[in-house]
Amino acid sequence: MAAIDVAGFVADLKDHAADHGFHVHDERHFVETYSLRQAWEIDIHPDNACGGPVDLHLSLDVDPRTLLRFEDAFLTLGDDEEPEDEYHFPLVITWEIPPMSPGPDLLRLTIDLAPVVGLDMPLEVSASDTYASATDLPERHVTIIARHSVSLVQVMKRDDTVCDLFDRCKAVTDFLLTAHESWQH
Repeated sequence: MAAIDVAGFVADLKDHAADHGFHVHDERHFVETYSLRQAWEIDIHPDNACGGPVDLHLSLDVDPRTLLRFEDAFLTLGDDEEPEDEYHFPLVITWEIPPMSPGPDLLRLTIDLAPVVGLDMPLEVSASDTYASATDLPERHVTIIARHSVSLVQVMKRDDTVCDLFDRCKAVTDFLLTAHESWQH
């Protein structure tokens, strides 16, 4: 018997997304046959903006070596013991906004987002400018990334590890939906 149910955690992740005002659009599960590394990808968008302009992409990377080390540690424990909280899977949340011209100032966006999520959820803000031709204005494609470490001990105990995360994701999404209108002018 496995110490944790990764597929069950992903199902809980989707349920949490729905409980926090997101609509699950798509899910993909990849397994690398040689290493058995897994990737779970979930595409979501806010319920109040199903047609866009903000989409989120969740990506959970399941390293089989981490999972096996966790299960080995779990099997050596007594009934009332739990493993050390040193086993984690990375969960990456990516917000994507469609190309805009001229698009937001990245420094201003970074400064404006900081109080929305707080210091313990740093966001990476980046953009790429695309020029269709030398005489056209650039279109700016903005991407925002947050990284969250999923504790396998908390997944095993079925602790709520993502409620606060989805509250913050919703706050960022709402901010971006509001700000997107002003970027278009």
